Amino acid sequence: MGFLFLTIDMTKTITEIYNIAINSSAIITDSRKVIENSVFFALSGENFNGNKFAESALEKGCNYAIIDDPVFKKSEKYILVDNVLNCLQSLALHHRRTLKIPIIGITGSNGKTTTKELVTAVLSEKYKILSTTGNLNNHIGVPLTLLSIKPEHEIAVIEMGANHPGEIADLCLMTRPTHGLITNIGKAHLEGFENIDTIIKTKNALFESLTNEGVAFVNKSDALLYDLSKNLKRFFYTTSFNEEFSVCLADQTPFLKLNLNIQGKTTTIKTNLYGAYNIYNFAAAACIGNYFKVEAKLIKKAFEHYIPSNNRSQFIETKNNSIFLDAYNANPSSMTLAIKEFASQNFPSKVVIIGDMKELGSYSQQEHLNILSDIEKFKFDCVYLVGTEFSKIKNKKHLSFLDVESLKIHLENHPITNSHILIKASRSIGLEKVLSVFTN
Repeated sequence: MGFLFLTIDMTKTITEIYNIAINSSAIITDSRKVIENSVFFALSGENFNGNKFAESALEKGCNYAIIDDPVFKKSEKYILVDNVLNCLQSLALHHRRTLKIPIIGITGSNGKTTTKELVTAVLSEKYKILSTTGNLNNHIGVPLTLLSIKPEHEIAVIEMGANHPGEIADLCLMTRPTHGLITNIGKAHLEGFENIDTIIKTKNALFESLTNEGVAFVNKSDALLYDLSKNLKRFFYTTSFNEEFSVCLADQTPFLKLNLNIQGKTTTIKTNLYGAYNIYNFAAAACIGNYFKVEAKLIKKAFEHYIPSNNRSQFIETKNNSIFLDAYNANPSSMTLAIKEFASQNFPSKVVIIGDMKELGSYSQQEHLNILSDIEKFKFDCVYLVGTEFSKIKNKKHLSFLDVESLKIHLENHPITNSHILIKASRSIGLEKVLSVFTN
């Protein structure tokens, strides 16, 4: 990132642009989503030039357009900078320096978005919270989130993602978290990281960014995170009974039922999430809530009212089947957990529909083979494989399809009935589209 070295060309200083942006109705990066009195940032990528949409954004109601190509400057409504992305990040850093509230940074290989949502739900029972929307957790989403923090907000919860070395460190330079949580560290985005050691170093940047007064929330049973946080002020959570503080699994048929233990008092909680692996997400959120003095009854209320969405840990009852949908993201760690969890359930008929895991680079073939090996350990009634990676593997035991549309055609002609179905894949596969076959 170059946000620390921004220079503004000719017209306005960083402070002037900051005042314009922070006093606008919104900061817009998509000219199709303009609202009145907003500011448009003409971000560009490998395959598009955001400067081309500045005029349209202004016509639709933006007060200003931030651009970095002088060819497109047509009036004083166009503010020319050296680099639009650097400008956005510099504004976020400038804004962060004005904030005196706790900033909770959350990262990890699996579960960070669900954990962020649970943390937000818990803290919102007592505080005015600003948190990352959806999974806007990258070099664009994080500055947009920071700039959304208003004077009335009491705590901010910032999710940070990475698919290349050093990205979390860059995001922390901008975010300056006062509190940090790493959900776990596993195999994810191997294509960008090359090996697990690089992933560990990248994720650990969150803990390293915490100052002497910073606080880390740590899964006590995770030896790696325990070691990485050893020099920090930390608060532990555990899923094994501990009278001082713990979140224990009471039942999972199929939704999780939890026992929250705080200072010798136990609170039973019925959630709307399936999958025992989600207990760590609940435990982390409860730990943070307890740290910020959210009462147990309010933690219970937050957990029991939280309903998953966006294709994450969703349970869907259809006319003929019960579906466990977790098709927003997938990597070797989360895929293995999902398959093992599903296999452990006492369902009369279990069907698995899984799609490719993306961004694994040279590890891809072996990791997909590993998943098939995991599947062979369990007795599923039927297994459907979707995507080019799985299709490359010569496999006669399971039905394989190049894409979702091919699978949909097959299922329309060969319906699944009276079954529990696990659906999981990387987001780009679009495996959630297969739902239409079961719900129509």
